[in-house]
Amino acid sequence: MSELTFLYGALTAMCLFAGLFFLRYWKVSKDSFFIWFACAFWTFAINWFLLAEDHGVSEHSFYIFGVRLAGFLEILAAILLKNRAPDEGSR
Repeated sequence: MSELTFLYGALTAMCLFAGLFFLRYWKVSKDSFFIWFACAFWTFAINWFLLAEDHGVSEHSFYIFGVRLAGFLEILAAILLKNRAPDEGSR
């Protein structure tokens, strides 16, 4: 096992842990912001896991980039949904 594989495994574990951390806050507050962040970190965990398991792939390959892009889009969606203007009927 190479050192890089070990680091990718550690990053996978930390992203899974961060997702659980946000899931806990979502259960308390029921704010969708936290579930979006939990899903984003779980997506990042998939990214690191794929890099750890596929030894011949580069971080710059298309499908690795696509998984990482999906995680960042989830974070962007969380921010945009949190900051959208309230509806007129909700006042």
